[in-house]
Amino acid sequence: MTSLAHQLKRLALPQNDPNLLTRREVASLLFDPKDAASMDRSTFYALGCTGLEELLGIEPAFLEFQDTLFSRASLTLERSVQSKEVNEKLDSGISLFLTRLCPYFLLRPAHKCIEWLVHRFHIQLYNADSLLACTLPYHDTNIFVRVLQLLRIKDPTSRWNWLQCLQKPGVPLSRGALITHCYTDLSFMDFICTTVTRSIQAYSGCSGSGSQLRVIFSFYASTIVPALDAVDKVSDTIVSKLLPYVQRGLKSSLIDYKAATYMIVCQLAVKVVMEASLVDSLAVHISKSLVKEPVLAQEGLGCLIVLLQNQKEGAAGAFSRLCSMPALASTLQVMAAAHDVTPLLRYLLPHLVTALFTCSSGETDKLGVLESILQSVPLTKGLDQTVARSVSTELCAENMSAVDQRLLPLVRLFESRYCGALDAVLSGHVTDISRSEQKRLFHQFLSLSMSSGKYQILGNSDTSLLLSLKHPQPSVRVSAMEHLMDITTSGQLHPSHFLFASFWTWILMVHVVSCLLSLLHRVDLSVAEHWSVKNVLPVLMDVVRLLSDPRLGKGDVELVQRVGWRLLPFLVITAATPDSAQLCLASCIARSSILTQHPLSLSWAQGIWSNTRSSERDFVGVANQRLVSTLTRNLANMEHFSRRDAEAERPVVVPSSFSEALTLYLSRCEQQPGEQLHREYSFVLISLLKDFISCLQCHDSSFKAEVWWNPEKLDTNTCCYLGLICRLFSVIMSGAGDGPAASSFRDLMKLLIQVHLREPVMLFRFLCVLWGYSSNHGDQLDVKVGAVLQTQALYMGGSLLSVQPAATLQELAAADSPVVPSLLCCLSSPVREVRRAALGALQSLSGVSTSPFQPIIEKLLKTWEEIIADPSYLSTVGTVVSFTLFDETQQKKLQAALQQLLQCVRTPCCPSYSAAALLRALGHVNGQFILSALLPVLDRLLEQSGPDTPTPLRAEAQLMQLVLGKYNEASAPLLAEDQNCLDLFIRALKTSTQPHADIPSCQIIALEQITKPFFSALGDDAVQQKLLSVMFDLLVEAQSPLMANTISSVFKVIAVDGQLVANELAPPEKPKVGVTVQQTRRSKMTARYSTEVGPEGGAVPWQRVTLILELLQHKKKLKRAQMVVPVLFSLLARSLEPGSVDQANIEYTKQLLLSCLLNVCHRLSPDGAPVAPDVLDEDRFSVELVVQCIRASDVPQTHHHALLLLGTVATIFPEKVLHNIMPIFTFMGANIMRLDDAYSFRVIDKTVQMVIPALIKLSDGSSSAHVDAVVTRIVHVFADALPHVPDHRRLPILNQLVTTLGPARFLWVLLLLLFKLHATQAAGAASEKDAALERDVDFWISLCCQFEVADQLTSLINILSFLLKKAEEEEEKVEELIFSLETHSSKELRHFKFLSVSFMAQLLGSTSFIGKVGVAEGGDSADESLLLEEILRYIHSVARCVEENADKPTAKFWRVLLNKAYDVLDKVNALLPTDTFITVMRGLMGNQLASVRRKAMELLNNKLQHRTQWDEQQVTALLQLTTDLLSIVGKGHVKVTEEEAEQAINRQTALYTLKLLCRSFGPDHQEAFVPVLLQAVEIVTSEEEEKNVTGSALLCIAELVGTLKALAIPQLPRLMPAVLQTLTDRKELLTNEIYLLSVVTALQRVTETLPHFISPYLQDTTIQVTHKTTSSSSSSSSAFAQLSVRLASLRSTLATKLPPRVLLPTLSRCYSSMVVNRKLAALISILKEHIGHMDKDQVNLHQSELTSYFLTALDFRADHCQGDLQTTSDIEGCVIDCLTTMVMKLSEVTFRPLFFKLFDWSKSDSAERLLTFYRLCDCVAERLKGLFVLFAGNLVKPMSELLRQTNSSSTGELLFDCDEDAEKNSLLLQFVLDCLHKIFLYDTQRFLSRERADALLAPLVDQLENQVGGEQVYQQRVTRHLVPCVAQFAVALADDSQWKTLNYQVLLKTRHRDAKVRFSALLMLMELAAKLKENYMVLLPETIPFLAELMEDECEEVEQQVHKVIQEMENILGEPLQSYF
Repeated sequence: MTSLAHQLKRLALPQNDPNLLTRREVASLLFDPKDAASMDRSTFYALGCTGLEELLGIEPAFLEFQDTLFSRASLTLERSVQSKEVNEKLDSGISLFLTRLCPYFLLRPAHKCIEWLVHRFHIQLYNADSLLACTLPYHDTNIFVRVLQLLRIKDPTSRWNWLQCLQKPGVPLSRGALITHCYTDLSFMDFICTTVTRSIQAYSGCSGSGSQLRVIFSFYASTIVPALDAVDKVSDTIVSKLLPYVQRGLKSSLIDYKAATYMIVCQLAVKVVMEASLVDSLAVHISKSLVKEPVLAQEGLGCLIVLLQNQKEGAAGAFSRLCSMPALASTLQVMAAAHDVTPLLRYLLPHLVTALFTCSSGETDKLGVLESILQSVPLTKGLDQTVARSVSTELCAENMSAVDQRLLPLVRLFESRYCGALDAVLSGHVTDISRSEQKRLFHQFLSLSMSSGKYQILGNSDTSLLLSLKHPQPSVRVSAMEHLMDITTSGQLHPSHFLFASFWTWILMVHVVSCLLSLLHRVDLSVAEHWSVKNVLPVLMDVVRLLSDPRLGKGDVELVQRVGWRLLPFLVITAATPDSAQLCLASCIARSSILTQHPLSLSWAQGIWSNTRSSERDFVGVANQRLVSTLTRNLANMEHFSRRDAEAERPVVVPSSFSEALTLYLSRCEQQPGEQLHREYSFVLISLLKDFISCLQCHDSSFKAEVWWNPEKLDTNTCCYLGLICRLFSVIMSGAGDGPAASSFRDLMKLLIQVHLREPVMLFRFLCVLWGYSSNHGDQLDVKVGAVLQTQALYMGGSLLSVQPAATLQELAAADSPVVPSLLCCLSSPVREVRRAALGALQSLSGVSTSPFQPIIEKLLKTWEEIIADPSYLSTVGTVVSFTLFDETQQKKLQAALQQLLQCVRTPCCPSYSAAALLRALGHVNGQFILSALLPVLDRLLEQSGPDTPTPLRAEAQLMQLVLGKYNEASAPLLAEDQNCLDLFIRALKTSTQPHADIPSCQIIALEQITKPFFSALGDDAVQQKLLSVMFDLLVEAQSPLMANTISSVFKVIAVDGQLVANELAPPEKPKVGVTVQQTRRSKMTARYSTEVGPEGGAVPWQRVTLILELLQHKKKLKRAQMVVPVLFSLLARSLEPGSVDQANIEYTKQLLLSCLLNVCHRLSPDGAPVAPDVLDEDRFSVELVVQCIRASDVPQTHHHALLLLGTVATIFPEKVLHNIMPIFTFMGANIMRLDDAYSFRVIDKTVQMVIPALIKLSDGSSSAHVDAVVTRIVHVFADALPHVPDHRRLPILNQLVTTLGPARFLWVLLLLLFKLHATQAAGAASEKDAALERDVDFWISLCCQFEVADQLTSLINILSFLLKKAEEEEEKVEELIFSLETHSSKELRHFKFLSVSFMAQLLGSTSFIGKVGVAEGGDSADESLLLEEILRYIHSVARCVEENADKPTAKFWRVLLNKAYDVLDKVNALLPTDTFITVMRGLMGNQLASVRRKAMELLNNKLQHRTQWDEQQVTALLQLTTDLLSIVGKGHVKVTEEEAEQAINRQTALYTLKLLCRSFGPDHQEAFVPVLLQAVEIVTSEEEEKNVTGSALLCIAELVGTLKALAIPQLPRLMPAVLQTLTDRKELLTNEIYLLSVVTALQRVTETLPHFISPYLQDTTIQVTHKTTSSSSSSSSAFAQLSVRLASLRSTLATKLPPRVLLPTLSRCYSSMVVNRKLAALISILKEHIGHMDKDQVNLHQSELTSYFLTALDFRADHCQGDLQTTSDIEGCVIDCLTTMVMKLSEVTFRPLFFKLFDWSKSDSAERLLTFYRLCDCVAERLKGLFVLFAGNLVKPMSELLRQTNSSSTGELLFDCDEDAEKNSLLLQFVLDCLHKIFLYDTQRFLSRERADALLAPLVDQLENQVGGEQVYQQRVTRHLVPCVAQFAVALADDSQWKTLNYQVLLKTRHRDAKVRFSALLMLMELAAKLKENYMVLLPETIPFLAELMEDECEEVEQQVHKVIQEMENILGEPLQSYF
């Protein structure tokens, strides 16, 4: 940075901001800066006042600013010129206003006020801190960003520089960035804290300031607290910064401020480990705050808790003050409900306890606090222990004489609430006390507590009373009890005393209650009757009274209930005498509270003792009877208690009988089987059950004679009886296992068996019911037999079996016994223990050899472990029926056992669930004998499944499912052997009822049995036919989708013979063998007649046919599928007959028929191979019928099926299809290809894939020409149909077609046919034709790119070969199949050819093709080479046609076609591998045709331009081309004119190629291009050479010199003179602009590359550049525009590349030689840029030389003006601009002598120099601004003198007096005035002293009279120069007295006789008022009279101007002036 710039920066104060001096843009919050510049101050003032008024309606505190910041006087206050004191006062007012404005900143009125402050007081510059303090709380809003954009914070030293990044994007300040800066910049944290205190001060005198400052406090807390949380470590510096503000906040009375401070203290406590003194200080301040103003009590205490919780020590001095806080205890109580207040209490309570013992009797406040806390706040986390220890510590340390009875309530309160803690501590003190003094103190303290007796030391035991009562020695306990008796009888024991509470707490313990109850049970009153009444009974009654005490049940209902159960047995009465002890005790117990509230003895006491007297007869019997009834009734009601939630609303119904009550109770026992019955329940239950078992009877015992007790067959009463027996068995078994009542329950079991199950057979029949009942879903007995009960029954059965005699065992194991089958059912149970128990029972039966089940039992027991481990083992392994493992005898025994098991299943009385369980166990046992044995069961179940029969049971449905499951592969032959078996199966198939939703119907089950193995195992075709027929009948009649789906699934999986299906499809009376086509045709009439007659005539109904065909369509396992072909064709022929059937349905049938035929074809020939005649005869396939089907139908789906069939048949019987191939494809093109659906596309695809390969394969033996002809016709069909195919289907169809045909062989045919189709289309509008062509070409390219690159290139070669044969349209014939001349015109042929060539060019250049080439790169390039040869052949042919048809109308076509062919060549060139390309190009450059040579070079140029990387081998090959190119360049002139022009073009092309080669490879191979440079220089130096070639050589030289660099130096002596000589040939250059541009380019490159070697040619170069710059500026062509750019670059090169020592002398010499021509602008621009490029040292070094040069150049006006002032002014302006550039690089020290030298120079010699000098001063003043004032002091007098010398009114002789120089006076005057204006404008140093002002004032004002130059010049000078100068002169004066002088002098001019002078004076007055603004008020009094005079002026213009001036003054001054006139 230069010294001038440093000085300018030092002067950059806010008041010197240039934006304050301009009105282009004005800082504004609400408006755009440019819009704000157009608004006057009054608008902003009105806006600010409006905002203030609105704010006053919200907050009256703004009223004081109405007379300061928003007063009328503020309109005229300009703070930049005010004193420091005024500005400080203004800053204070603005800061206060902004502080008060902060809460309302988001409101619109606030924005208006800020807008006024910004406009008037520039607060964005002067008060940035206050403005940001006002806006920072809203940092995340857009208005904050708007305020931020007003600030100038670019300077890195600014404290707000960190916000600069937000100004340009305009995004709000994020909260995270604010918090981060807060803890990283502590000055910013201090700024935030200070802002809070300032805001509080600002609102200190206002009421309700808390709500106004809430925004500030919220911002304060939300910034400081997160900042403390975010910082890693809170340093001491941060703490020291915050502590003053924390203390201030804690002392503040503002609630929000205090709350924010609490938050900060909490955060500090969490983050910082503080010293104890700091913690104590903070705690004291918080305590003072809470005591002083108890607001935020919870928050303050919470803050204190957090502080104490996180700091280890401190806060000792806070608690004495905290005790004075009102409502401390209540606040802590509220807080303790939700929070942990332990940290505070842990410090506070010990302090209060200490105060308890140390305070005087008058200090009661701390005692009250302690009492309140103990009363209301719970002490947790060991606080009670802490308080107790504190008490004990003080007890031992203090003198208890100071403790009096005032502490008694406090001690007892603590004891009542925390007696456990006090007991623990006091117990320890009892054992620790040793000294008598300690004992005395301890007893003195105990006297205050309720525990005084508890810890009283007994003399004889030396321990406390409480410990004595618990002492292990009886003597000590007796002594304690005696002592207790003494104090009780003496009245010392108070009911509220400790002893009652402690005694009851102790005596009601559970073990004591148990002891009391045992005491009751230990005494037998009946035995001790003689002494019990007197001795024992009172004790027992006291025990009952103690147990009935209401305090017993508090909190322990379970204990009360348990006591009640233990007391129930005492209610039973055995003694009838009134005075018997038993009766008295029973009465006492009955009336006790425990029994009166017990659920089982409710209302017993009232019932018996109120209605019955003990003296009554049979009192014992009546009482016990009523006891039983009461217990029974309450027992039934107990359900209400056990299920209170479920049945709270249901009224309790008392059972009507004991049986009903017992049943209800047994049900409840069963619902809770896992619960062990209490002994109390057992006592009641056993006594009840004994009578019940004895009395229970069955009304009908006949069922007991049955072998099987089948609950499904029993009536309701019997089921109830059996259910009761089962429940009794369950309850007894549950109680007989273990427990005190087990023996009683076993007795009950014996009783149950003796009464109801006396016989062993009956017992085991009953056990069989229990063994198998768990699988009975019907639950007729309403009994739940779980796994536990089942296991118990099995174990009981096993135990019974083990003790039965042999005869009984034989009877139980007999064939008709249910024992063994029931046990077998249990072996499949999922419960392991059930299986183990069943096997144990079977073990007991294994010894019965006569049992028919003995073989099975024996084999099962051998697999004991497997059966126990796996529940499915029995059914999966088949251990029972593996007959092959045994000998013949064993097999027979097993068969007999199995038959016996099946006989059990067959027995009607066997429960269905047991039968089902047996069949599950025999799940894998299959065979004919099994099925045969189960047929009666199936018959019986089917009869029960009829529509009119009752709904079968679930077990019966499951049994039927299992029986039908035996219809499987093993038993299938039985259906053919046993008609009954088949009939039952068919009955099952036709039984559709489904009784249970989760079990399939019989029909579905039977259908699912028809599997593939089952159907195949039937063996008989008749049975299979019958089943198929039934299935199809069911399908026809099916109503449910499930049925149809099941049949479909069954048919799909079974293997069916085709003949069977044919039999179902063919009429029964017709032969079922296939017929020929001729026979089919002969039968048409018969078929038609049969159709008319209807299905009754013998034909199968179409519905049945359709359903069968639908099944057949998806059938895969069809044997002899060819058998259905004749029938299908017969049905197809029948469907084609016209008839009365629904055509829509018949179309669907046709599609099914065609689809089935297609499936048959696929089955017979999966790979498309021919079928042997013995399998399917070709004559059976009627292709004609299929084609007829296509023609006769309008439904596309039918067409699809037919075409797919034909495509498949074409592979099997190709000859039959090929006879109809063209009709097929013609139909496809006319119909199917037009459909837009995926299925149609698939059909076409399939047909093409199947038919065309068959066609090609069939014609392998014939000639390829024939195949090509046929394929071409097919392709023609597709091409003709293409316009009608949907757009998105075209490409896939043709892709499939060409892929199938072979793209290498037939793609070109399709393309040519598509070209022909486009060429022969009807012509439309030009735009439509272009759009259609673009669309078609895109499609053709997409089609080609579907195939490999090799196939595409082959197709292009074939197209070119085709076009080569047709290049001459008349000589050779066109192939008729592709393009026939007979049917197409010559124009269409030409269009066809043009399309073909154009498409090739576009394809080769398309991105899709290039992408595929890139993917396939690296393959063989033979195709590209062949294509290149072919296109070159074609180009040669077309070129010959161009020559031959040059004079014909088609000449233009051939030329265009040749260009297109060249385009194709370019694209092929791009595809060639580089090595091949170079070789080919070298060969082409030697071609005889000049055009071919030129084209080769152009191709090479294109490659060189677009490729950047080359291999070394390729570079070597390319460099070898330079020889060939130089040979072309070096060829001389040829005489033939046309040949000469072509040769010149070739030479230019060769030079351009050499240029490109040099650019690409020259830097690395410089020597190779030296010959090229020699050749190019030779061309340039040759005068006879053509100029275009010379221009190309010059461009080549430019590239060569830039590349060769030093190697080009030897050629400069030849090159530079030639180039410079070329520039002198003006005529040639003006006629050839490109040539001139080439010359300048070469010169620029030479100068840029070798600047240090062109000194000999520098002067000529500079002169030529200057001349050409002048001449090029006059032309506007594009070439000259480029020339101007080149010349500018050349001038810049000269100015920057050459050193000053070389350039400056040259420029001086050039100036001397060029000054005469007056074209110096370009020369001076070089010097200007050169000076700008020089550094400061170089400028100082060459300053004298430059000064001399500039003095010479500045004399241009004096020496060479010649009267042309405009040209002189332009040149002089360039010189001054250049000099100013140098001045800006000078320091003050070096500039001062230069300035005075120029000043002296201006005063010498000619007066013309004055013009130049003052123009220079004006320009320098504009650049230096305020710095120029330092040098302008010496100019005042000369300029004052010049003002007089050029004033025609004050002098008779002007400075330039001759007429020719009159204009110079005006010019000089203009420069002087402008210079003065800039001096005044930038004056900051009080330049205008009084002397200087006096010297300038009169000459300036007198200029109003100076009319030199004429009227127009005068007006322009006054308005543009004089008036602004004088106005700024007035501003610079800044003195009232001088203002008056100036104003008065101007006013005097208003009385001038010349109206123009008066008018100008008015203009000056108006400008003075505008500049001085409010300051002009002091000048107004003397102005008014002059204006009043002028209002009557004789000149109308002056009069109008006066009014205008007055109006403008009113606007400026803000006051009306009309009243003064």
